Amino acid sequence: MEETKIDHAAMGRLANALVFICGPDHLTTIALKAAAESGSEKDIKKARTLFLRLKPGDRRAALTMLAD
Repeated sequence: MEETKIDHAAMGRLANALVFICGPDHLTTIALKAAAESGSEKDIKKARTLFLRLKPGDRRAALTMLAD
């Protein structure tokens, strides 16, 4: 299965959604902001891993906020 690539702008919007859902000091929020700013593969991989570790409801809520 091929991994989906997320552009920097989408990562920034996702980080903003997580600020509302999880808070600005949550590790995933911080990692997504760092990945959106730097764009490095290492930061992106870390942010993706942390995002996938979130509770399914939190992930769905963040993705739903992006869709609106």
